[in-house]
Amino acid sequence: MQSALKEFNDSITRVRHLHGLHVAFEATLTAAIDLSDILRAELVMAVSALDKYVHDLTRLGMLECHAGARPKTDAFNRFHVPLAATAAIAALSSAGNALNTEIRSKHSHLSFQHPDKIADAIRLFSSVSLWEAVGTALGMSAKDAKATLGLIVDRRNKIAHEADIDPSYPGQLWPINPAMVEKMVNLIERITHAIHATCA
Repeated sequence: MQSALKEFNDSITRVRHLHGLHVAFEATLTAAIDLSDILRAELVMAVSALDKYVHDLTRLGMLECHAGARPKTDAFNRFHVPLAATAAIAALSSAGNALNTEIRSKHSHLSFQHPDKIADAIRLFSSVSLWEAVGTALGMSAKDAKATLGLIVDRRNKIAHEADIDPSYPGQLWPINPAMVEKMVNLIERITHAIHATCA
């Protein structure tokens, strides 16, 4: 499971390098050049890092359940695999690889960014009350932890799916600034580390 966290940390390092690029450009270029899309890219990359982390953690956790290294959850027991895959999963020599492939295939079109979707994924290998534990680690209620991440993901969606354009003012972008993005990236990092401490 540590490999999932390492990849997340590496991705967040890339986000911070991009932020450093923004800071350097801002110090040397005139205000006439709009650098705000670098900030938008940072946020999209940070949420993507969280999404990939949850994918990886869930897959690894489910493989541990299958191997008997952790208890099987109700959600794990309800996980559907095609009949064509059951023979390979039943064979001890190929079981781990076959299940790994099936989990990747079934989850490949899913997004684990929204708090409820993240909790659904974690339930596939852990019975922990995820957002209660994450909220405690962050010093806030479960409701506030979920709401805060939900707002970050909503903003990411505005960038990724709506070009970050405010529909009330066509052609105008939603405001963004370095402090806002730093705060969101830091929170994503804290949430991910709290998930890892709770579930891994």
